[in-house]
Amino acid sequence: MNIDLQNALSAESDGQFIPTDAQFDTWFKKALALQEQRVIDKDCELTIRLVDATESHSINHEYRDKAKPTNVLSFPSDLPAFIIESEATYYLGDLIVCSSVLFKEAAEQNKKLEDHWAHICIHGLLHLLGYDHINDDEAVQMEALETKILAELGIDDPYKDI
Repeated sequence: MNIDLQNALSAESDGQFIPTDAQFDTWFKKALALQEQRVIDKDCELTIRLVDATESHSINHEYRDKAKPTNVLSFPSDLPAFIIESEATYYLGDLIVCSSVLFKEAAEQNKKLEDHWAHICIHGLLHLLGYDHINDDEAVQMEALETKILAELGIDDPYKDI
């Protein structure tokens, strides 16, 4: 798993928990191993951009017409198949993660911040792989997979108290 981590956080967000490269790698490798949507037989690559609430709000508004920041935005790769097949690595796409939203959500939901980071990053990765939660059947499938992956990582079911 190759991860291009772009930290666009301002100096005022210093001191907030940011996962290590090893943590991202562990979470994503576990998710890739347990998901069933897409068979990938080569190394994978993705970009994670860590942003503040202002940038998250702007991107969420531009691409989803939602006038607020959000925890994660997923932008799957739209490279043509012939390019994907010719490359040594499979480019999954981009994740935009807002650390201040994650911090606020973890506090409100009484979750460990590191566990919430893992959940939201895995959630975003599953979107890159084609999973969604638009309808109830999709939501049940995606949430069950998230819960299974997190359990393998020793993290409690994030949906149990919702």
